[in-house]
Order: sequence, then structure tokens, then C-alpha cells
Amino acid sequence: MASVLPHAPRTDHGEVAYLALLGERVRAWRADHGVTRKALALASGVSERYLAQLESGDGNISVLLLRRLAHAMQVPIETLIRERDALPRSARVALIGLRGAGKSTLGAKLAQALDVPFVELDAEVEREAGAPLGEVFSMYGEDAFRRFERRALERVLKARPRAVIAAGGSLVTAPETYHRLLEHCFCIWLKTTPAEHMQRVMAQGDLRPFRGRAAALDEIRRLLADRDSLYARADAVVETSGRPVKQSLAELRRAIEAQG
Repeated sequence: MASVLPHAPRTDHGEVAYLALLGERVRAWRADHGVTRKALALASGVSERYLAQLESGDGNISVLLLRRLAHAMQVPIETLIRERDALPRSARVALIGLRGAGKSTLGAKLAQALDVPFVELDAEVEREAGAPLGEVFSMYGEDAFRRFERRALERVLKARPRAVIAAGGSLVTAPETYHRLLEHCFCIWLKTTPAEHMQRVMAQGDLRPFRGRAAALDEIRRLLADRDSLYARADAVVETSGRPVKQSLAELRRAIEAQG
């Protein structure tokens, strides 16, 4: 009897990336054809639970069940199992900019609209370091933080052929890591004024890394001036100052569609 071995222990990053790619193909097919997971489960005889695991990259599905799934989708099984997809660089969208630009808010909504995973790179850095972001610098120092950040990005690039990635505000100051982001993602700079950066950060109840500085607004101005040429290397710029989320989201989608 065909079976699935969910949550099989895996340490090989290549296997993790391959299963993520397989799951992404099934999920993308459903989105393109307007087919619910329940409907595909009924048509293929593969349970919704297994489909959910497969689409999340956690399902080590058997060949026979995968064959059933391909038949139900009316695609050759080779379409699902081939090693690589010829995906455009815009299949991964990376949002860059200083904290308060709207990367988390717009990134989550953009990912939902595109039906792709949303990845907060700072959260992935915390996973690498095994510590909250605020403690990483104090515990390990900046050099170690950059290593965690680079490893986190490499892991995301391997595991997520399609995604919206919110990059940390200072990632652009790490040349090798930023080069990898530009090389493998369609990068969009979310740009806003220093005053609006400040207002949004204060609304979040967090002035990191400005805590304890009397001239926080001047510090934001300085950071923006220092990084302006780095952020400007992005493929596109979306101005978010004084604009509602809905308008900024529409501009993000237009920028991606223009890229093709």
C-alpha cells in the first residue's frame, strides 16, 4: 500500500530545498487553476493532511501517491519531480529599506496576494543564532551577526523558490550578503521620509537601534543618507510616505508585473 512518511528526519539542505520546491509546484498549480486543497485531495486520493504537509515542504511523499497526484492534476509526473524550475528572478521578491519603511506590513500582504510564503529574514537570523535579535549583537558581536544573517539568507534561497522576503534594514551594508540578495531576488526599496520612519518605529513601541539617543531623528537621517546609494541598487523603488497600505501594495504589484 502506498504511504507517506511525514516529518522524516532530514539534515541535507538539498533534500529540504527539493521538498520545498515540490510542494511549491503543487501549491502553485492549485493557485493557477483555482483548485482547493480539498478538491485536489478528493481527485487524487491523497489526504488533505498529506497535501498540506507536502505544500509546506514537510511531506516526504511516496512515488505512488505522487503519481496519483500528477494524474489528478493532469500533468506529467516529470513536471513535479524535475530538479529545477526555470523561474524568473522576480519569483522571489525582497523588500529592503530602513526599519519603519513598511517591509513587514506590506511584505505580508504582498505574499498573501501573490500566494507565496512570507519570510522575515530577521526571524531566520534568530533561528540561526538561537537568540532574540536584540541579544545577538551583545552576545556575539557584529561579525557573528553577519555570518548568521548570511547563513539564514542562503537557507531561505535554497528552501523557497518563490517568496516575499523582508530583509533587515542593515543587510545592504554587508556586501556579499547584499550581492546574493540582488542576484537571486527582485529587490524593491521601500522608501519613506525620516520623519515617517521615526513615527512608524515609535508606533511599534521600539526605538532599536536608537534607544537611549536623544537625537533619534537625526540618527535616522544619517543612516538614510549613508545607505541611500546602497538602497538605490534595488531593481525598483516604491515610495510609501503618506500613502495608504492599499496604494503602496498596488504599486508593489505593478513594479513586479513590469519586471515580468
